Amino acid sequence: MSSMLNKIKPSSHKNEDKGDEQQFSIQPHPAQTNNPRDLEPPQPGGGLNSNPEMQAFHTPGPYVPSPSLMQNVEKPKTREELKARSAELNR
Repeated sequence: MSSMLNKIKPSSHKNEDKGDEQQFSIQPHPAQTNNPRDLEPPQPGGGLNSNPEMQAFHTPGPYVPSPSLMQNVEKPKTREELKARSAELNR
């Protein structure tokens, strides 16, 4: 009966008799920084952050209207005109 059990035992038990010990080694971590986002690949549909062209530093700059458009804009009202209009609307 014991010969049959020896045949069924896994082969890893045979190494215990030899006195071999397991050896472990340290593997390098794939991260370059401490930011966990660096390990994630870009995700489709991840919003504006996944598209580098839509980030804040890729804007074209402030809007400057053309001189012809500026000529068609009415002049700002004075304080007295604004107070009179406010009084008219608050009646």
